[in-house]
Amino acid sequence: MTPESSNPEPLIEVKNLKKFFPIRKGLFGKVVGHVKAVDDVSFHVGRGETLGLVGESGCGKTTAGRSVLRLIEPTAGSVIVEGVDFLKLEGETLRAKRKDLQIIFQDPYGSLNPRMTVGAIVGEGMVVHGLAKGEELTRRVKDLLHKVGLNPNHYNRYPHEFSGGQRQRIGVARALAVSPKFIVCDEPVSALDVSIQAQIINLLAELRDEFHLSYLFVAHDLSVVEHLSNRVAVMYLGKIVETATSEDLYRSPQHPYTQALLDAIPVADPKKKRDRLTLKGDVPSPVNPPSGCYFHPRCPLAEEKCRVEAPPWVDCGGSHFAACHLVKPGGGGADIHAAKGSTAPNP
Repeated sequence: MTPESSNPEPLIEVKNLKKFFPIRKGLFGKVVGHVKAVDDVSFHVGRGETLGLVGESGCGKTTAGRSVLRLIEPTAGSVIVEGVDFLKLEGETLRAKRKDLQIIFQDPYGSLNPRMTVGAIVGEGMVVHGLAKGEELTRRVKDLLHKVGLNPNHYNRYPHEFSGGQRQRIGVARALAVSPKFIVCDEPVSALDVSIQAQIINLLAELRDEFHLSYLFVAHDLSVVEHLSNRVAVMYLGKIVETATSEDLYRSPQHPYTQALLDAIPVADPKKKRDRLTLKGDVPSPVNPPSGCYFHPRCPLAEEKCRVEAPPWVDCGGSHFAACHLVKPGGGGADIHAAKGSTAPNP
């Protein structure tokens, strides 16, 4: 049994997704290798559900999210949206389907065209897909601005007149403009102040419930993901290594990498001490990943089998899966706190 098979009717199902970037050298640009940014990733997102996708910087989270939307064309795999393979669509059929799949970008400054007014930015999708025009377009854009907590009278202002949090609200309104079913939230709060992060997270939760949206929430901050996600998938070096409900993952992480990431979360109380084990070394290069389990060079529990054999998915019970040789069926077996080490991961 694999993680993606545990939900029989998902809104979107990603199967064996790969994205390899060619490395070219020489006068004629000969391909001499590949950067394996996303390497055989599978997951599903149900209707009205939020799947958190977490991991260290450079693990392939953003590339996976953009490949699902075909903002970057995948190398292989399939993205099944309501029974249709999105990666096989072309022309007008693809254009029509795109409005169901939207994205909120990480950078609230670079993702908005500085030469367009807020009204033009939010309404552009409606114009492209022929959803509204004229006074109806203006009315719907102002309604969306009000919905995301902005003043509708700022319709004719430009992005530079807004703060970072307000710009991200504009990005949220733009994503909602074409009435999507699925939104990739690509680290939408990582560039914002902590106080503003909470407001945007609460806004996304309210919009999800009101419009019955599905999210792929990409983030490196596990404390943020916990509050919004129904399920969480942990990614390492282009592969998903653990997936579970949010409650199960934070209460009982099974994979050593997930345990290390949770250990790296700061504690708000400076007087509180915890037994924290962190990882040795740096993330290996995706150009030449390690043999066997990709995580074994940094894992304090690694055995010989880990160095030579890719780990199978282990059913830990209750829709909780981990790809680790040391995890036992039903859960348990891998506990990094039994080991000693130093050097923290860099989420």
